[in-house]
Amino acid sequence: GQYFFKLLSDRAILPNLFLSPHLSAGAVNVLMTTPLWVVNTRLKLQGAKFRNADLRPTNYSGIIDALVQIIEEEGVGALWNGTFPSLLLVLNPDVQFMIYEDLKRQILFLNFKILLSLEVFLIGAIAKAVATTVIYPLQTVQSILRFGQHTQHTGGSPLVNSLRSVMHLLINRVRLYVMLGLFKGLEAKLLQTVLTATLTFLLYEKIASSTFRVMGVKRPASSH
Repeated sequence: GQYFFKLLSDRAILPNLFLSPHLSAGAVNVLMTTPLWVVNTRLKLQGAKFRNADLRPTNYSGIIDALVQIIEEEGVGALWNGTFPSLLLVLNPDVQFMIYEDLKRQILFLNFKILLSLEVFLIGAIAKAVATTVIYPLQTVQSILRFGQHTQHTGGSPLVNSLRSVMHLLINRVRLYVMLGLFKGLEAKLLQTVLTATLTFLLYEKIASSTFRVMGVKRPASSH
């Protein structure tokens, strides 16, 4: 019991404490839900007009029909298109949480004061913005792979082929649109995720404070 309370009171190791279970759960979630995301992406893009004439239109009547057509035309493996970047994207919440904790520790060290809710809000926004911006090119590639109409790489292991596809799409996008092409739509993504993340961090601090207070465990200064 004393070890558990000591563990909780050391906020510096919390990111590492929850990193491994989160990655395992995230990987399982990716493997189970990727087929649904592939179908979701294709249904969203169905009927869209593309500048690239090589892209063939699809005609799915629904989720089940899309699953059946993808399996018949492209094989079962196509349902897991984009799995490799999706597994890498599992790191996003952990990256943002570690950035958040590091920024918070730095501010507490410099100011020696309790963080205000506004400060927690701003730190959370910065952490999420950085994490989202860093991994955003992978999200772009993930969507392209799920759509399915991309250059297929063969001749190697599934992992090697996936890595080749990711690198090919990243390089091709830079060639077509320069570096900014990797970040098309980032503004909308930041608006979508940053506010959610900041509210989550505020709630996290409130719950953490209440939990430590109930347990009677001394914790470093945090938001009120």
